[in-house]
Parts: sequence; structure tokens; C-alpha cells
Amino acid sequence: MGDKDTTHFGYKEVEADAKAGMVAEVFHSVASRYDLMNDLMSAGIHRVWKRFTIELSGVRSGNAVLDIAGGTGDLAARFADIVGPSGRVVLADINDSMLKVGRDKLLDHGRLGNLEFVQADAQSLPFPDDSFDCVTIAFGLRNVTDKDAALRSMLRVLKPGGRLLVLEFSKPANPLLSKAYDAYSFRVLPLMGRLVANDADSYQYLAESIRMHPDQETLKDMMEDAGFSRCEYHNMTGGVVALHKGVKA
Repeated sequence: MGDKDTTHFGYKEVEADAKAGMVAEVFHSVASRYDLMNDLMSAGIHRVWKRFTIELSGVRSGNAVLDIAGGTGDLAARFADIVGPSGRVVLADINDSMLKVGRDKLLDHGRLGNLEFVQADAQSLPFPDDSFDCVTIAFGLRNVTDKDAALRSMLRVLKPGGRLLVLEFSKPANPLLSKAYDAYSFRVLPLMGRLVANDADSYQYLAESIRMHPDQETLKDMMEDAGFSRCEYHNMTGGVVALHKGVKA
């Protein structure tokens, strides 16, 4: 990365202040087709990754859960079932288009009882200290401009003993898988984006943003530096995706 006033938007170096708006444009563009594209891009495997995230969360009845970059509500809906009427689930997203799609989808399924929707920036979460038993962010951290600030913000809003779970694309361990994954990301994804969502550029950015995201060990170190303890990660699908977990002491 260049100096602190610049950051990466995919492979491009851009003004740090401009990145959030550029990312917002990507998600405004893809919001209405987001669920369909997720299924196509991952051949439905994203559902397995999210199920494992929920299992590892340890969330139970009565808990308060914050799902950051919650998009179309896959995790939030499941957490709402688990925490029950005495619990609370907040679906937060910086992007109003994604938040609206998620809210409409959950409303259609009659799922608004213990769910709240908040437009929020992960870098400065608008919640009091020690508010949540669990914080999750699935496929969102790589789009955040200042990841360290976001991790510190997540730590602040967690209750002592609370857990952070970061589900994100990562670095495949096997060189052959890595090559195949690159070919898929840079040839198939933009083509799929063009055919299904009429938007190749946004999916080119998503592929590039995956490559610029810290690898498994780097992200684990970043979580420890932010103040999390007992940090660990689990590779899934050969390291194409990793689930990181940290606890607030």
C-alpha cells in the first residue's frame, strides 16, 4: 500500500477517503442480484460456510448478535431463530441498497420480530460498549478501508467473553487449487457478472478485492493486535475461504 492517505480498491490505488463511496457503488449495482450471484459463484457452497459459522458462534437463546455487512440477511435470519424472542439480532450494513434488499427479503419471510436494521460503518460502530454476545462479518471485511479500526470497533461493542467471527475469502494452500481459483475468479466471475447482473466491472473488483485481502495468518495477527484473545482460524474448501474466531477477554 502507498502512504496512509491511499488504499487499494481492488488492484487500483485510490484516495482512502474515496474507497467507501466506490465500494458503495459496487454494492448498489449488485444488490438486487446478490443472492443469485452468491449461489452461482460458489455453486451454493456459501450456505455450508455460513452454517459452519453459525455452529462455531456458540450463539444461544437470549443472546444479542450483531451481523456486520449483513447484506441480504442469511446469517441474521438464522441467528434470529436461535436467540428467540428474548434475544436481539442487529443486521448492519454500510450500504442502504443491500440493507433494503435484506430487510425486504426478511419481511417477505415474516422474520422481523427480534431483528433490527442499522446502516452503520464497521470502522465506527454506533453501539455502546459491551453490547453484544457475538459479532459476525461474512464477506465484508475485505471491503473495509481501515480493517484495524474496524476490528477495534468490533472488540469495543462485544461483551467480555463475546466472540467475533470473520468469514472471508482467503488464500488456498495448494498451488494447483490456487491457479484454478485465479482462473475462475478472473475469467469466469466477470463473465458471470456480465451475463447475470449486467455488470462485469463490479465482479472484477470483487475478484481483485479477494486477492488484496490479508492471508490467514496475517488476519489472525491483526485480530490479536486489535486486542482479541484465543484467535484461531479454520480453512474451508482448501483455504478458498477461512473462518477466523477471536474472543474478547
